[in-house]
Amino acid sequence: MPSLILTETLTQTQHSAMEQDDRTRNRNLGKNFMCRLQCMFSHTSTSESRLSLEDTQQWSHSLERLLESKYGLATFRTFLKSEFSDENIEFWLTCEEYKKIKSSFRMSSKAKKIYEQFIKAEAPKEINIDYHTREQIKRAVKTPTLQCFDDAQKIVYGLMERDSYPRFLRSDMYRSLLESLTADAVKG
Repeated sequence: MPSLILTETLTQTQHSAMEQDDRTRNRNLGKNFMCRLQCMFSHTSTSESRLSLEDTQQWSHSLERLLESKYGLATFRTFLKSEFSDENIEFWLTCEEYKKIKSSFRMSSKAKKIYEQFIKAEAPKEINIDYHTREQIKRAVKTPTLQCFDDAQKIVYGLMERDSYPRFLRSDMYRSLLESLTADAVKG
């Protein structure tokens, strides 16, 4: 009987130590990721542009807020790449850039590239859209406009909002980053 109690006590102690190790590892993961993010944007490292706890907490309010933050967007992209599911955010960002094109020649060229890369069946980064939308874009790309990818972009945004974004908020990456920033804020 005493050896059973001793074994249970050892197991509980080992479990507590493992939990402490996990918390430390997550805090370190958050710190390491925070450092990498800030290095990515080091050319703008004024105190106002640094990653903050408040900004990071804002990411959980909406996908829109996450994507508006340069650190949020970079973190979300890294998360999606780690899951091998970054085609949606890449398509959405490519469409945002496409909408800024002024030259009709450049627009035509870029529309074809977007179609080949994301829309066409079996494309390297094929996005998940319905047949009707895919066919509509296939026709629109022949004489492209700035709006020819809007329907697909809305579909992809909805998919990210309902699927990828909630997974991101539950991810170790986001949680450890929050924990690390919270610990830093407490230290002052």
